[in-house]
Amino acid sequence: MIKHSITPNPSTNSETPQNYNRFHLPHLHLNSVFGDDWFSLKAEAFARFFGTPLFLVGQTVIVAIWIGLNALGFTKFDVYPFILLNLAFSLQAAYAAPLILLAQTRQADRDKAHADADAQHREALAIASTQRQVFAEQQTGQVMELVQQNTQLTELVKELAQRIEALTLEVHGKITQGNT
Repeated sequence: MIKHSITPNPSTNSETPQNYNRFHLPHLHLNSVFGDDWFSLKAEAFARFFGTPLFLVGQTVIVAIWIGLNALGFTKFDVYPFILLNLAFSLQAAYAAPLILLAQTRQADRDKAHADADAQHREALAIASTQRQVFAEQQTGQVMELVQQNTQLTELVKELAQRIEALTLEVHGKITQGNT
């Protein structure tokens, strides 16, 4: 079970998760293409190395030296038509193709898993945005109700002030009439 660090957010008085990669956690097992043991790590490095310029240039140099040594007669271990060189290329292709296909398949799986996690994250953001919008609408309604109540109270205070003024004038009038 995965626990998330949750802290209160002072602006909304709600809890917000601090683990922003929480949607990717179920897919962490896909991060290592061939596994995590020694062979797996070497196989992945080997599969990644096949497409690099260093490998292509190195292989070209080795093949050129191989053909040059055998064609010019410096050595005769693989004379023309270079059967041993063809065997080496076939062996390389036999091992490289499955490794590269496996790496591509696992990469596609990781890409799909991350796309799914990103979609879940976007959905969670949309839900949170909708909730914030509903909360804002509720607050706006409450503020409007308070403004209306304040307006009514202001009108009531004005009305009472006018009554007090009328009563004060009436009492003042009666007191001044009684004194004269």
